[in-house]
Formats: sequence, structure tokens, C-alpha cells
Amino acid sequence: MHNDDITPRERVRGFVLDNLLLGDTERMPTDDASLLDSGVIDSTGILELIEFLEETFGISVADNETVPENLDGVDRVVAYLSRKQT
Repeated sequence: MHNDDITPRERVRGFVLDNLLLGDTERMPTDDASLLDSGVIDSTGILELIEFLEETFGISVADNETVPENLDGVDRVVAYLSRKQT
């Protein structure tokens, strides 16, 4: 599978699983669940997520965009990416 074949959702889920949960699939929340409320991400994790998004998708995440509506959950991140890339 080429990197181009991987959807943004799969990339974000992969980042959460590999980098935040260290491969613990048992703790992987559903795509519509809050990463903060489920204990998957903390302030350091948010910074790691932002760095991942900027490097992987070639976007810039502004300070005023670092809000739960954009970054707290796989669904929200995917929707945010969609808005940023249009």
C-alpha cells in the first residue's frame, strides 16, 4: 500500500494508536469520542498531534485553531483537515 492510498482518517487513527496509545488497541476510542475525555491525549499529546498534522498534511495550525472543536477526536481532526485543505 502506498502512502497516497491511506486516507487522512487512517493516518490520524494510526498516529493516535502508535504515538499516543503506544499500540494499545484496547484503549483506542471510537472516531466520534473525545480524546481528552477518554484520557488518550493531554497537553503534550496535543502538541505532538499538531506537529504530526503540520508535517503530514502540510498545514499550519494557528494558535486560535488549537481548540477541542478542531482537535479533540478523530472525526473532529478529519473535519478540520478537510477545512484547512480546501
